[in-house]
Formats: sequence, structure tokens, C-alpha cells
Amino acid sequence: MIRFRLTLLAGCLAAGLAHAQEAVPPAVATPLPTTTMPGPAGQGTPTVPVPAQAGAAPIQPGAASAATPTASPRKTLVETPGDANDVDTVSLPAKPAAILAGRAKWEEAVPSLKAAFQRIEADLAKAGIAPVGRPLAVFAKTDDDGFQYDAMIPIAAMPDPKPAETDGLRFGTTPSGKALRFPHRGSYDEIDGTYETLTAYLDAKDVVVQDRFIEEYVTDLNDKADEKLDVNIYALPK
Repeated sequence: MIRFRLTLLAGCLAAGLAHAQEAVPPAVATPLPTTTMPGPAGQGTPTVPVPAQAGAAPIQPGAASAATPTASPRKTLVETPGDANDVDTVSLPAKPAAILAGRAKWEEAVPSLKAAFQRIEADLAKAGIAPVGRPLAVFAKTDDDGFQYDAMIPIAAMPDPKPAETDGLRFGTTPSGKALRFPHRGSYDEIDGTYETLTAYLDAKDVVVQDRFIEEYVTDLNDKADEKLDVNIYALPK
């Protein structure tokens, strides 16, 4: 599945580049995949993996004892729900976040991302910093063997003073600005279908996007075959 996505995205990028050169300066001609229709959803060269949600789940009401305050559910970057059957345009806010860079082989995408989110959660707990947002993965460089990513978990405020990078963990901000939000509802195994739809949408609308994709896991990643997986895929227009 992942390999298929790699080939698909590479092809979309090439097509988008050729089209962009007609109306856009060469430096702005590298498109990303798109999604417009619902259904099962999904850079080296432009390619992006699609992980299923892997962060710690928000504390559910009733999970705490009567003497313990109940934690608020973690929020998505854009709190207003999107259309489950179509793409919508949103404005992503820059949120302070704990960030961990990683690399994985295509077939290990889900366990690698899940482990990265768990590592961030553990380090935040040790530092006494509370996570407030859903886990994110920003996919950039990809090749035939695998991909590089930044796993992020939003926090309430940037630590002051900001801690030095420790074992790869650093603090920064989430990607921000105008974005196209594509919903994926279904297993991670089926996410390529959403990326295919996304690509078709970008091509039809002549939209040129940045060479990266952002995946926000609205539900936790339990298994790549989990049919209840809910992911927001964001593409940022140039």
C-alpha cells in the first residue's frame, strides 16, 4: 500500500510540475497529493506516507476519580469539523509543540510513528508539560526505501526558557497558514485511496502545494487495519 502511494505521489508531482511551469515560475512548481472525496483515505521525491493516529488518547470523561479533575479532551488544530465527504479550506494556527524527527521504512510507518508519539508523551510527562492537541506527523523527504518525518504533539505554551534539544526532542511550532483539509475515515491500509482523491482534486483545481503533507490523528492509532481511524490530511498551497 505504502509503495503504491509513493509511486502515485511521485507521478502526481511530476504532472503537477509540468503544469505549474506553464503558469508559475519553475521554483514554485512542485505539487502534492490531494483529496476531495471521502472514502478510505493516505515526499525523497514528492511522496508522502500516511500514518494512522498514534498519540496518547485524551482522558475520557469518567476515567478520573471523583477527587481528581477530569482532563479536557485534546483538540484538533481546527476545531470546526470538516465535511466528511469533501475537502475544505482552513487556516492552521501556529501551535507550540514538542517535536521528534524520525525516519522509517514504508512498511514500518505505523509502528514508527506510534513509537515516536509515545516517546514524546513520556518526555513531556517527565518535564511536567501537558499535551493539549492531537498528534501530528509532517512528511517531507521520501525515497524508495522510506521517508523522513517530524512527529509533533501540541502543548499549551512554549517552555520558558525553552529546553535545549535532548536526544532528538525539541520544541517548536506546528505548520501554519492556509491549508486544504482532506478527511480520511477508515483503516490506514486504505489511506492511499484518500491521497489518490487528493491528487485528483489538486490537479482539477490547478492547485500547487508545498512539498510536504501534514497528518493529524483525530483518533489513536491502534492498528493499521483499524476501520475506525480518523485522520485529517492537510496540504498547504504555495
